[in-house]
Amino acid sequence: MRKARISTPLSANGFFKTLARAAESIGTRDVHPHLLRHATGFKLVNDGVDTRTLAAYLGHRQIANTARYTKMNAKRFDGFWQD
Repeated sequence: MRKARISTPLSANGFFKTLARAAESIGTRDVHPHLLRHATGFKLVNDGVDTRTLAAYLGHRQIANTARYTKMNAKRFDGFWQD
């Protein structure tokens, strides 16, 4: 039987290693924590969050850093104009 370990906060390095192991287990390489940030940005933009709100959420000081997330799936504009 394994001994219970005392719970401590996960360090940045510990998280990086955990993420790398998880990615490797599904055959994916070159995964790093910043990819999760990008995924969050693209997800929120595709859900309709406006650029300024997204910039504030991600902590971007310059809107140009957030603009890269607006290059998204064109389906976002389906039904944009009603005839």
